[in-house]
Amino acid sequence: MTTTSRFPIVSPPSPEKRPISDTHHGITRTDEYAWLRADNWQEMFRDPTLLDAAIRAELDAENAYQSALMADTSDLQKQLFKEMKGRIKEDDSSVPMKDGPYAYGSSFKLGGEQPRYFRMPRDGGPEQILLDGDAEAEGKAYFRLGGVDHSTDHGKLLWAFDDKGSEFYTLRVRDLADGNDLADQIPATGGSGVWDAGNDGFFYTRLDPNHRPSKVLFHALGQASENDRLIYEETDPGFFMNVDGTRNNEWIMIGINDHETSEYRLLSASNPFAEPTLVSARETGLQYELEEGGDIFFILTNADGAKDFKIMTAPANDPVRANWRELVPHEPGRLILSVIGFKDHMVRLERKEGLPRIVVRDRASGAEHLISFDEEAFSLGLSGSLEYDTEIMRFSYSSMTTPSQVFDYNMRTRERMLLKTQEVPSGHDPDLYITRRLMAPAADGELVPISLLHHRDTSLDGSAPCLLYGYGSYGITVPAAFNTNWFSLVDRGLVFAIAHVRGGKDKGYGWYDDGKRAQKMNTFTDFIACARHLVAERYTAHDRIVAQGGSAGGMLMGAIANMAPECFGGIVAEVPFVDVLTTMLDATLPLTPPEWPEWGNPIASADDYRTIAAYSPYDNVADLDYPPILALAGLTDPRVTYWEPAKWVARLRDRKSGDNPVLFKINMDSGHAGASGRFSRLEEIAYTYSFTLKVVGKADLAGERK
Repeated sequence: MTTTSRFPIVSPPSPEKRPISDTHHGITRTDEYAWLRADNWQEMFRDPTLLDAAIRAELDAENAYQSALMADTSDLQKQLFKEMKGRIKEDDSSVPMKDGPYAYGSSFKLGGEQPRYFRMPRDGGPEQILLDGDAEAEGKAYFRLGGVDHSTDHGKLLWAFDDKGSEFYTLRVRDLADGNDLADQIPATGGSGVWDAGNDGFFYTRLDPNHRPSKVLFHALGQASENDRLIYEETDPGFFMNVDGTRNNEWIMIGINDHETSEYRLLSASNPFAEPTLVSARETGLQYELEEGGDIFFILTNADGAKDFKIMTAPANDPVRANWRELVPHEPGRLILSVIGFKDHMVRLERKEGLPRIVVRDRASGAEHLISFDEEAFSLGLSGSLEYDTEIMRFSYSSMTTPSQVFDYNMRTRERMLLKTQEVPSGHDPDLYITRRLMAPAADGELVPISLLHHRDTSLDGSAPCLLYGYGSYGITVPAAFNTNWFSLVDRGLVFAIAHVRGGKDKGYGWYDDGKRAQKMNTFTDFIACARHLVAERYTAHDRIVAQGGSAGGMLMGAIANMAPECFGGIVAEVPFVDVLTTMLDATLPLTPPEWPEWGNPIASADDYRTIAAYSPYDNVADLDYPPILALAGLTDPRVTYWEPAKWVARLRDRKSGDNPVLFKINMDSGHAGASGRFSRLEEIAYTYSFTLKVVGKADLAGERK
């Protein structure tokens, strides 16, 4: 490795070792840093001042260390922040979406960190600010808005906020006539709610002390929250739960699911005191989703072996499994992602041959048509509509070189109306950039897609630095979308690449199956194959590649660091899920039981234990010459707890060879998503980009290509 000299010589923190051991399936492990986990973590997430003083001292020492090693990038961080902020329209606004007499939207004011929500008369007129996020956040170190939903009579606003970063949201109700909040205040919720048909109350999920949405309750306006009616309680900690409604305001839908099984319960929105009825009982491996269709429900499901999903229908008044009828059959290789129902049409978003597409179906005739696009790689978003009885639906389009565009589309006439193109105030010329799609050969013969972005003048002679991003879990596909932040790297001569590794659904549901549980190693070997392919194709060199991933993508970073450290010049692991085995062995943690279908249950299964133990980054740290590594975390993160990266960093420093540094930056005022404001979040990105540029020798102030 050649990057050591780019960092000053500063002694890193060295947390005390307090070994403890555990034995499962006859296998004993020792964890010398387990003490970094706060015993009172549930209470600490709600009140960070309760953190144990010894643990806080270690985290403060880590922040001091990384600050010392990155001190010489202070001016660069400011320059990057200025560039990225300059590409954001500060007073940007969404295109208002029509609903009844109004059109609703969100906007930012100049210098504002938080969004404002507004409405205006349907056909134009002055805006009415309904909720000002900056005003609500005033004086708080952390603030993030959750769901914001107006009542169907347009008289009230249900909104949620989290001011700790722990994702325990408080629900409030605002009277839109005078702008004042009612006395109703519901703590520890999932962050959103659904109005009943009479607009005199709402349904919501309550989180238990372990941060699991265990109850759906109904709150009647004006009553004390402790008197809220229990609608449904989920007793299996392995399932997530949410509550939603239909746009025609007829049904309340309780969705219950883990990563491979789902179940729905329904009740009439006009009768909040009714018992919810079961649609189809949970059956391991059976997934389905309900979408309104007037007198029917559209059902997106993998039933009967439809691995890439099909669409069925059922009568709305009796949608039990026996009444499901096929509408759009299963087609292998065409993954149906989502469905939106309208009075006369049905729209689906699907992915075929690695690219998304929108299909519109006339409900009366069954005729279908595609909305077509020209670029080689692009991203689509389906916004739909706030209204059910309409011919107009909304979607967004972008590519790695094309700013986001918002369209209204007439499903009957097929007219496409461009409403807005993302404005880049500092300027953007798409002709200066090239986006490509490569296919990297994996060890087993699969071809792994790579989306690339680089400046047209970048020399592709094997010397260009590269940021290689990956995720590869939960079936999540990383879109080849437009991101203005990337140009601060690309304009400095870097190649930006996304590795669409197995574990996502980039090439269909089978792509996901081949990157989970017993097949999880494919995710890591795919990423390494992408790095090697980029070098073989002379886009970059191994010591010029910085790998980046967050959350489960941070686990990917930890795994590839252990498996092929020689393939990377640096690694950025954001909120990294790196202590996989320990977390999956702890059923008290917020996400552990619902995550077993994704990773396996090492408590119950010796095979699952060994599978996870083979790749869990913390368990596989070894005497290797690792590249420089940057880990980032948030103190109150309930998804990837702070102690996972804290332990990982400590073990890396203790066991590795070589002199490359391991940095750990922890935000003491945030959770999983990092800083909550749009500009404070840019400061965090500027920091990680400064690390990237420092590692590849580009940590100068100039933004021009070099």
